[in-house]
Amino acid sequence: MLVDKKNHTVRTLALLILLMTSLSGCASNSNWRTASRESMGIAPTPEEEPRAIVQVYAARAFGWRGSFAVHTWIATKEEQAATYTTYHVTAWGLRSSDSTIMISQDIPDRRWYGADAYLVTEIRGDSAKAAIPKIIKAAKDYPNKSIYRAYPGPNSNTFISYILRRTPEISVELPPHAIGKDWIEEGSLFAFTESGTGVQFSTFGLFGFSLGLAEGLEVNLLAMTFGIDLWRPALKLPFVGRVGFQDAPAFQP
Repeated sequence: MLVDKKNHTVRTLALLILLMTSLSGCASNSNWRTASRESMGIAPTPEEEPRAIVQVYAARAFGWRGSFAVHTWIATKEEQAATYTTYHVTAWGLRSSDSTIMISQDIPDRRWYGADAYLVTEIRGDSAKAAIPKIIKAAKDYPNKSIYRAYPGPNSNTFISYILRRTPEISVELPPHAIGKDWIEEGSLFAFTESGTGVQFSTFGLFGFSLGLAEGLEVNLLAMTFGIDLWRPALKLPFVGRVGFQDAPAFQP
């Protein structure tokens, strides 16, 4: 019996080490140049919607890392603007500049190198108009722009989490499998949650917990989120994401 327990512990530790090694490695896929980056047809065209828009998207991460986590980004369109602006953080941004942040006029709802994008949340009209300057400022002030660590952060999800915490109009949290979202600031221990409706404790994105109206209760173990949302009933699971009712802003605009 003792031997069985020991073997189970060894297998569990081996699995966790494999997970951490996989996530911290460099993504590679010989087909990334040909992977689809087409629009999902989610975002309205500027002609269809003249009002300001802010959208938060997620898609499975590139390559085999998509089995574990999602990549997130924000798209905005100013009132009466003819184009969208997208906000990403990527590791390859450092290869061409001194910043991981990539801001460009682009299609907002592209597939993420073959992975289907889905809308986490959106706001339109006056709420979006008020949010866009805060998004621009948060992107400019992001403290980890010269650092990228896929696991446990700071990474692309850390960047979007940072913006959400400074944009109360959005008032929603990232999916539970957005690894890196729990890396707070420059490694701070305490913060308000992404939705602004609760509090969070985190040790470098590896261990911690959060409690909030929108988030419910979340526990973070080795950057894996386990939680329950009572406001819009759902379980929050690592690798899988949210199981239950779809998330929505805590405060509807």
